[in-house]
Amino acid sequence: MLARSLMFPALGLLAVPFIALLIVTPWHDFHLAYGDGRAVWTSLTLSAISLPLVVLLGTPVALWLARTASSWRVAVEIGILIPLLTPPLAMGILLVTAYGPYGTLGEAITRLGINLTNTPAAFVIAQLYAALPFYILMARTTFATVPREVDEVAQTLGASRGQLFWRVTLPLARAGLLNSLSLAWARALGEFGIVMIFCYFPQGIPVKLYVDLQNSGVEAVYALLWILLLTSLPFPLWCFYRAQKIRC
Repeated sequence: MLARSLMFPALGLLAVPFIALLIVTPWHDFHLAYGDGRAVWTSLTLSAISLPLVVLLGTPVALWLARTASSWRVAVEIGILIPLLTPPLAMGILLVTAYGPYGTLGEAITRLGINLTNTPAAFVIAQLYAALPFYILMARTTFATVPREVDEVAQTLGASRGQLFWRVTLPLARAGLLNSLSLAWARALGEFGIVMIFCYFPQGIPVKLYVDLQNSGVEAVYALLWILLLTSLPFPLWCFYRAQKIRC
């Protein structure tokens, strides 16, 4: 009973901003500003590209970290933590330094006729740097919860590495991987700092919110803010619901 009563201050604190949004939104004049629709399209379509890339690139690393006994494991984890802990604005500057037209890699890439600044490809790269470290570390923890004895039994029954992953490891880790996906989606869709520096154009929802706020004030952003919430929250909440159903 004491624990239940003590949880209400935290829950109330978390609910205040959303209750305030419901109250102050000008429902009588609810409309998007110029360019908001394009920003929504940019965020949703490019996030739908970056999320599969996060899974494709991050899952093998997460599985290796969960299973390996290599002395390189700690070094690899540190290498993942560094971009995760780097402030987003600093990471954006680092990406410009690396991939910009005069950057270390960017100059060589530019000679091939490829521009990785202020392009859809740059937007996806920024989202990858925002979401990939979170996905890897969460998925690593999930894979680590799969008992190794189950893998060993499957191997003694003649299961190949591919069969072991798809038929044993993946089903047992499904609930945790759904939570990893939900965080990766939220990070990719909502990233502002890296995107703002590295690929101001095309503008996604977070950057367009900032532009609208600067140009017209806070009352001009409520419609787009609602769209950001309605596009970013359902998928993570669905993942959370499915994960709870799987655990039950």
